[in-house]
Amino acid sequence: MSSINSNDTTKLAVTALVAGGLGALVSYYLSQRQRPSPSPRNALPPATRTSFIFHDAANDPAPDAAVLFPHSHEERMRRRIAARMSIEEENSQPRRSVTVRVPATSANCGPGFDCIGLAVDLWTEVTVSRADRFEITAEGEGAEDMPKDETNYIVTGVKAAYDTAEKPMPPLKYHIVSRIPYARGLGSSSAAIVAGIIAGLVLAGHRLPVWGSESLLQIAASIEGHPDNVAPVIYGGFQIGIHNGTRWITERIPSPPGLQLVMFIPDFIGKTSAARGLLKDTINRQDAAFNIGRVAFLVHALAVGNLDNLKWGVQDKMHQPQRAAAIYPHLYPMIKAAEEAGACCAYLSGAGPTVMAMTSGASGDIFTQREKERTDFTVARAMMEVAQEYNVKGRIVVTQASQDGARVVKVDPPFSTADITFRDNV
Repeated sequence: MSSINSNDTTKLAVTALVAGGLGALVSYYLSQRQRPSPSPRNALPPATRTSFIFHDAANDPAPDAAVLFPHSHEERMRRRIAARMSIEEENSQPRRSVTVRVPATSANCGPGFDCIGLAVDLWTEVTVSRADRFEITAEGEGAEDMPKDETNYIVTGVKAAYDTAEKPMPPLKYHIVSRIPYARGLGSSSAAIVAGIIAGLVLAGHRLPVWGSESLLQIAASIEGHPDNVAPVIYGGFQIGIHNGTRWITERIPSPPGLQLVMFIPDFIGKTSAARGLLKDTINRQDAAFNIGRVAFLVHALAVGNLDNLKWGVQDKMHQPQRAAAIYPHLYPMIKAAEEAGACCAYLSGAGPTVMAMTSGASGDIFTQREKERTDFTVARAMMEVAQEYNVKGRIVVTQASQDGARVVKVDPPFSTADITFRDNV
């Protein structure tokens, strides 16, 4: 009897071993089929990218993953979109005319060179319409200085949109109502690029993915070369942007309420190319460490609302000292005067020449609030005194950061219907 049991046990063990071996072989076979075949050693480099639609497969959960974690919001949104039958057909008809409203921006914020920026509550409106011939008209800030031919960045943006839609660009006429000071370090070129892209997409009847792709940002940053201005133009608020090796990605930095922006805007134009030409291609380790620490302090101060730390967070050694020494001698005296007058911080806006100060204490409409509860007026006077001392003619503009980015404010034919009305009846 015991020998029979022993034989049965042996048979079961052998069967288990055979089954395990077969399972291992099947698993190995399937893994080899899923593994991409190695590319030849002399393979050609990848072709130049013509599409701005990305999918970060390496960083996202598997499409069939059963569990979605809280940070997997882009995958969650992709699944919602995939469940819809005709998303590409929705409201995709071409339009005859569109008006886009875009904000000014302030880039760098001190140490965040080419990666941090905020939207400023100064707005330009661009109307683009189908026409028989090309035409650009402009009014407002810098209307006389901005180009009226196809070198205008608005036209560049529209062309990029039509190229992305793979449609021929028709003759168009452009009318610009500019309230963003032109070439003063307040993102007028980025506002023009984004306004053109949005207008072109609407006119062409073409839509782009955002979740997991940020395709509009890809187009704008590919023209501008960096995201510090175009990201806040598109999304509003404080934005921080990086390139992850595949595409540009951005995140909003939380910011405390009640911040006022006090800007000294000189009368002269600042050329970004000239301001960049002053900078070296390399920096030393000590300066790199200085800026890394200041960027971290800046983001932390904004996120937790520690306004006292903003003055440390906007300090910089990568670009402000070089530009101050060569073309903006008033910069550091004006920063010092603004902070001594009660500003949370002050820095060179973008490549200049505008100097930006942040103040606190605003609540509701400032013209119904006692001035002694805020510091913007005192800071403005202190900045103007420095300007007069250095014989720099200009003006002070007081506004605030904008939490909103670019948007369509008028379109023909409208998106609104008898049953569904969008904001401003667009």
